[in-house]
Amino acid sequence: MQKHGSAAYNVAFTGLLFALAVVLAFLEGLLPTAAFLPPGVKLGLSNIITMYALFFVGGKRATAVAVLKSLFVFLTRGFTASVLSLCGGLLSLGVMLLLIRLKKVKLHYLTVSIFGAVFHNLGQIAAASLLLETALVFYYLPVIILSGIVMGVVTGITLRIVMPALDRLQHKVNET
Repeated sequence: MQKHGSAAYNVAFTGLLFALAVVLAFLEGLLPTAAFLPPGVKLGLSNIITMYALFFVGGKRATAVAVLKSLFVFLTRGFTASVLSLCGGLLSLGVMLLLIRLKKVKLHYLTVSIFGAVFHNLGQIAAASLLLETALVFYYLPVIILSGIVMGVVTGITLRIVMPALDRLQHKVNET
């Protein structure tokens, strides 16, 4: 039997988190596009899993989940979507990790989620600017920032709601 913290355990649990992220992304893709959302704005449900990994199992595994999600996006939606996913995911993760590591400031997970969502969008818009070789995409910045705040609140609250189920999953993996 493998012990909690072993390499096999870490790989298995990271794989489970990645699988959950893929399922959430798939389910989000099945949702009809909301008429009230601006073009390109999504809930970002799979980011709930990345945040869980960051808060409860560490930055390395959260980074692994973000990179694996981007590779999955490459396989299912192509290069451009993958680059946007990777740039947004890594910038978001870096900012959230920095906020968590600030020792003097105790930030609520919801605040970290909002910053993560906003910087995810900023990473994507910066990548889009590089790919399209134009700064015109930055005119969309107010929409991107506002949607990041709103979706950061939504994903932060959703994380809080699903946290008991994720904790039970981690305890089940620990028992085996």
